[in-house]
Amino acid sequence: MANLYKSSLQRATFFLTGFQGLEGLHGWISIPFCFIYLTVILENLTILHVIRTDEPMYYFLGMLGLTDLGLCLSTQPTVLGIFWFDAREIGISACFTQLFFIHTLSLVESSVLLSMSIDRYVAICNPLCYSTVLTPVRIVKMRLSSVLRSALLILPLPFLLKRFQYCRSHVLAHAYCLHLEIMKLACSGITVNHIYGLFVVACTVGMDSLLIFLSYSVILRTVLSIASRQEQLQALNTCVSHICAVLLFYIPMIGLSLVHRFGEHLPRIVHLLMSYVYLLVPPLMNPIVYSIKTKQICQCIIKKFQFIKSLRCFWKD
Repeated sequence: MANLYKSSLQRATFFLTGFQGLEGLHGWISIPFCFIYLTVILENLTILHVIRTDEPMYYFLGMLGLTDLGLCLSTQPTVLGIFWFDAREIGISACFTQLFFIHTLSLVESSVLLSMSIDRYVAICNPLCYSTVLTPVRIVKMRLSSVLRSALLILPLPFLLKRFQYCRSHVLAHAYCLHLEIMKLACSGITVNHIYGLFVVACTVGMDSLLIFLSYSVILRTVLSIASRQEQLQALNTCVSHICAVLLFYIPMIGLSLVHRFGEHLPRIVHLLMSYVYLLVPPLMNPIVYSIKTKQICQCIIKKFQFIKSLRCFWKD
């Protein structure tokens, strides 16, 4: 490890640590990580296939699946590379590229969750106007605007990091590259990076979460004004899956932020686990939540598996 660290400094590369101190167990640790990655890919591809072939109306769920799949694939190569091949070095350009995709896709997911809350707001508060308000063209515009907003706000980060000299250390605390971790290694002042990072979070995650909260406040007020209790429960039931997705995304994000800023005294393993929970739990759980709570999606998935089973029986016969 000492030789790799020395060569990383000489070649202007970063050094990924993985689970430091548990290098001998990396082979075993890779088993649950590999299982999670394969499950995330299979789940989200299944959801995307079902939406494409049977339920094209679930535009936002499809975009959420694409975003979760992108987040998984953006971290998978370096994480499994460390566990399987001890490939700890990563070039600065490759590191900044990974950083760009991780942060951009995280902001896109926040935007998609906001779009889904708008979808629920229109469906419950103005159901008669749903087809005229959320037209396919408008939905495509919302998709493109969320991607453009996220990409344009994250694009300056690699350039802000590139201007630094990393003379102290090139060792990163994780198995992938994050802005907060890299800027801590810089020799010069990082005030601009701090301010811009807070600005990006406030303009995206902060604004999105506020608007989601406001939309659900209006939704709740509208639902409570419905006379029939059964209709109230039906209306709220359509929001359960989205509320779960919001909690799965924002709770780990808030927890990771608090651990980074106020958890210096916590064991290193806590920082590592929180970072993996933040990036892996939402892509893993979102398809499960939507498959269970969305009747049409659940029925389509069951039909797909029944069709595959019938084909297998046919070929056996």
